[in-house]
Amino acid sequence: MKKDVIIIGGGPCGLSAAIECGKLGLSSLIIEKYNVVQSIYLYPTNMQFFSTAELLEIGDVPFSTPNDKPYRYEALAYYRKVASHYHLEMSLYEEAYTIEPSNEEGYKVKTKNRKGDITEYEAQHVVVATGYFDHPNFLGIPGEEMDKVTHYFREAHPYTRTKVTIIGGSNSAVDAALELARVDAEIDMVYRGNSISEHIKPWVRPLFEGMVAKGKIKLHLSSRVTEIHENHVVITPIEGEPVELANDFVLAMTGFRPDRKLLTSIGVTMSDDLDKPLFNPDTMESSVPGIYIAGVIASGRNANEVFIESGRWHGKRIAEHIKSKLATVVMEG
Repeated sequence: MKKDVIIIGGGPCGLSAAIECGKLGLSSLIIEKYNVVQSIYLYPTNMQFFSTAELLEIGDVPFSTPNDKPYRYEALAYYRKVASHYHLEMSLYEEAYTIEPSNEEGYKVKTKNRKGDITEYEAQHVVVATGYFDHPNFLGIPGEEMDKVTHYFREAHPYTRTKVTIIGGSNSAVDAALELARVDAEIDMVYRGNSISEHIKPWVRPLFEGMVAKGKIKLHLSSRVTEIHENHVVITPIEGEPVELANDFVLAMTGFRPDRKLLTSIGVTMSDDLDKPLFNPDTMESSVPGIYIAGVIASGRNANEVFIESGRWHGKRIAEHIKSKLATVVMEG
């Protein structure tokens, strides 16, 4: 059965888009490569959000928590509840790999499941709401492909009493360093800036600075990791000679980037400077009529341009625009 809207991506912004479409009587299907809100699932196990629960709400469903800022496990439960509440139709563990024009009006979305089975769906409109956690920003240095290196930090326990080098100076790097300090890891934190990010959570910064002052975290500013070896890493300061540090594991907290593959497959225009898709911010419609974007995919190379707090409203703009287009067609008919 042909849908009014296919939504590619089952994160908070994709769920919100499906909810808003449903409120206006539009049929939708969410296609998700992994599980519901995969990006949040990949967050560190004990992570606490920067945002309040109210700013993470979608679909007018209250997000209740006893904490000032909710934790990852609370967000997972909340978004599962919202999806269930609205009876959202979803195809999970199914990857959308192309969007093509349909022989009729609209588009075909081809997918592949874990068994390799190919399925083709049709809809008049497609919303691309894919996230970015599948695509870390690689450093491009020798040794980055080694098993001891990861771009994903889940929890500290496996690193107990080991030597860990953390690359980065943002919230994810600081959070990882604090958790590692609690399990007696030896931590070298390497950041190219002359100070850690100014956007560190305000309630976390003094804890981190206290750990640095006590020598629990060794902070190497204005420096880069330039080589990774089996038992050590090479750190090169902006000014000074390279040094070797004994090392067991490397956590490369270098951020992530959205994947533009689906958008370029259907011909969506990208800006020259930031590899950002061109779209109408009032409707979220891309340069290709009927193809919309929602969530972090609307950002440029800096994925931090769009958060759940702002991306959750994209679905409402999209649904209202699609509904108005369909109403115009009916009137003209």
